[in-house]
Amino acid sequence: MHTQTIDVFNGDADGICALHQLRLDEPCASLLVTGPKREIDLLKRVSAGAGDRVTVLDISLAKNRTALDRLLEAGARVRYFDHHQPGEIPDHPHFEPHIDTDANVCSSLLVNAYLQGRQLPWAVVAAFGDNLAESARLAAVPLNLDAGQLEQLQTLGECLNYNGYGETLEDLFFDPAELYRQLSPYADPFAFIAESPAFQTLKAGYAEDMARALALQPAEVSVAGRLFILPAEKWARRISGVYGNRLAVEMPELAHAVLTAKPEGGYLVSVRAPLVSKSGADTLCSQFETGGGRKGAAGVNHLPESELGRFIALFNTVFTRS
Repeated sequence: MHTQTIDVFNGDADGICALHQLRLDEPCASLLVTGPKREIDLLKRVSAGAGDRVTVLDISLAKNRTALDRLLEAGARVRYFDHHQPGEIPDHPHFEPHIDTDANVCSSLLVNAYLQGRQLPWAVVAAFGDNLAESARLAAVPLNLDAGQLEQLQTLGECLNYNGYGETLEDLFFDPAELYRQLSPYADPFAFIAESPAFQTLKAGYAEDMARALALQPAEVSVAGRLFILPAEKWARRISGVYGNRLAVEMPELAHAVLTAKPEGGYLVSVRAPLVSKSGADTLCSQFETGGGRKGAAGVNHLPESELGRFIALFNTVFTRS
């Protein structure tokens, strides 16, 4: 009987590096299911049954629960690595969860623990990309890297993460599945940095888009944090998430929201909790219909213009410390 191996992964640095670690350690041909970072309801695209093996990386279980139940009922075996709020975790003999919502953990660090550190450099890349610089440096201690090498891994993580943002694949430099394929021959991230044209493309694009974003002034400033509004352009959709990370590092005691205008109206929202607390982002975004995420970083896929005032008020309420 023919069986399938299916890998379902978020299109950001964490999802790509999580899969890369697993497939370096467990090589096999697989069907890839992914998309832009905000496309998280990926399991609805998967058809699998008895004997099939599905690995899911860095997408919310809560947002995929119906499709997950369908796959388990059909007889598929599902292994799940994630750090977002999961809701109720299924208790099923064919379900293997590796889920931890700690604010200092990302999915690639969970895979790293599962693999007992055998592909550690890529977990460090992912943690940097997920704006978990302290966790990345702590994880990297056994690698004995110097400051210059750590900076290279941080740049790689940020560039991989940058490629994931955008409303559609047309906004991105690379389809995340294609970027994974370009990454997959490289066991050593430093070799990928030195040899890959894809990395050079992303590095140049990141620098150009970030320069545009850094020229903007905040639309709102309060004791809770800063809110920025980006125009309805491709460069703005690409940079929105990593720009939020940059702002959070710049002023770690404040929360940040980056709202990117949509051509059809409304906003795509990225929220970063203060790095000093790493909490509240999911609380804020979950109060909107298309919102979700984790404690330190969350978003709203579509915020109607009519909801902007409510969003700003809740932003100030959630992040104003007593």
